[in-house]
Parts: sequence; C-alpha cells; structure tokens
Amino acid sequence: MATRKITITVPEELVESIKERVDARGVSGYIAAAAAHRDAMDRLRELAERLEDEYGCVTDEEQQAALDRIAAIDEWHDAQTPHTNEAA
Repeated sequence: MATRKITITVPEELVESIKERVDARGVSGYIAAAAAHRDAMDRLRELAERLEDEYGCVTDEEQQAALDRIAAIDEWHDAQTPHTNEAA
C-alpha cells in the first residue's frame, strides 16, 4: 500500500502513552492502525444505516437468532480444533 507523509496534531499525553508501547518508528504504524480501525467502523456504521433505511430495524428475535447461529458456529469450530493445552 502506498503511503503519504502528513502532519497531525495529537495531545502530548497520547503520544507519550503510545511511545511507551512501541519504539519511535512504530508510532506512525500505531496511529495508522487506529485510523484504519476507525475508518472501518465508520464504513460499517454507514452500511448499517443504509440497510436499516432499506429493510427496517433488526428485531430482538432476529438479533437473537443471529447470536444463536454465531454460537453454534463457534461450537462447531471449537469441536474441529485440536486442543493441545488441555489438562489430561
């Protein structure tokens, strides 16, 4: 991916907090990852709003059905994955 150097203003306390977690060259990557995450969340929110406008709100029953399906998939996945760290 192409990159572009920009100048941003960030609160000093935030910069210091980030520097504690990464080396000096990692600050840009850390901030880029945070910006990418925010961009993805904004796009997801926009999609959700468009879908809600077109199809209406998700009902409690529909939401529960989706959560149940996710739980079933998780259970299936766990059953397929060898558990090497389990106590004998």
